[in-house]
Amino acid sequence: MALKFKLKDKVKVIAGKDKGREGDIEKILPKEKKAIVSGINVYKRHVKGGGEQKAGIYEVPRPIDLSKLMLICPKCHKETRVGFKIVDGKKYRFCKECKIQID
Repeated sequence: MALKFKLKDKVKVIAGKDKGREGDIEKILPKEKKAIVSGINVYKRHVKGGGEQKAGIYEVPRPIDLSKLMLICPKCHKETRVGFKIVDGKKYRFCKECKIQID
């Protein structure tokens, strides 16, 4: 199955505690079908000091399931489903709303 998201894609959360928020994909975990999105699904982690590490409360981003994300088209700026086209033997993603090629 082809992944519909790539690094630096702008996405919108469509379900969960961060519903309606937008961010850029920082990392994709294809085996787990999850992604880390900037500013989304961030939790506080209490860390005990030791060695070179300082004690404190850190904000840690956690992965969010890909099914909860929807791509925002760079052309029409709407959240959209992604389709695939093969042109001259090369596979491209396209926006299902405005039919423009994404990459």
